Amino acid sequence: MRQVGIGTSGLRAGALGFGCWRFLGHELSHAENLVETALDLGMTLIDTADIYGFGGDGFGAAEVLLGKVLKADPARRTRMVLATKGGIIPPAPYNSSRKYLIEACEASLARLGVEQIDLYQIHRPDLLTPWEEVADALEMLLADGKIGAAGVSNFSVAQTRALQAHLGPKLVSTQPEFSALHLAPLEDGTLDWCQEVGAAALVWSPLAGGRLADGYRPQPDDPERLVDVHQALDRIAAGHGVSRSEVALAFVLMHPAQPIVLLGTQTPARLKAATRALEIQLSRPDWYSIIEASRGAAMP
Repeated sequence: MRQVGIGTSGLRAGALGFGCWRFLGHELSHAENLVETALDLGMTLIDTADIYGFGGDGFGAAEVLLGKVLKADPARRTRMVLATKGGIIPPAPYNSSRKYLIEACEASLARLGVEQIDLYQIHRPDLLTPWEEVADALEMLLADGKIGAAGVSNFSVAQTRALQAHLGPKLVSTQPEFSALHLAPLEDGTLDWCQEVGAAALVWSPLAGGRLADGYRPQPDDPERLVDVHQALDRIAAGHGVSRSEVALAFVLMHPAQPIVLLGTQTPARLKAATRALEIQLSRPDWYSIIEASRGAAMP
């Protein structure tokens, strides 16, 4: 699988990664099978967060399950880039104070059963903590070896730059939502910033929460443009002899920022099928036609 550098961290990972936001409620054997399948396919970035599980199995549940997978076979740890996130305390909801971030990271280390997290990300911006305090927490975690690199998630470019202004080490990643139905990172400067500084874009929800998946039928609360996006994806898919999902993933992968696309499926067969997206070469007219369908307007 094509490898992508993660900023200045020296870390490299496959262009597809495994996201653990639905990595919950599994028997250990199934959880092991999912992680093993992802690693065998080259999906070496395993991304989780301390909040995954809240409202269901419980705060921290995804990290606990991943920790059990790592404990069952410690060699798995050496095969992955382990990423997690902190900074959300439901229902507060956000806290990036120095004290809380350090405690949250230490709790994640304990749940995962590891000595270091390769990439630690602030899950969402806390509007009440000064950026210099957030930076101080990250620098302390880096200096203590508890994390190998730092990034952000769901930050605006202005917020990212404000944090970086107070942080000595470089932020190496940002984690935006990006899909054929959610084009914000193309328009708000996020992907441009990644190319500007060499940071990695770790894309979540590349299939728009399943709405771009094969067989999905629009629901009453879906945007009207979803039908147009489906038609554009299906037309291109028919021309390539592939599925709608694979074209939707190829659309994200084609951006020159070289995103790492996080997959949330909990089915090994679907993980395998997703790798076909790496082989699809979209033409410029096809790629832009997806943009036009999503915007509901022709390119200017």
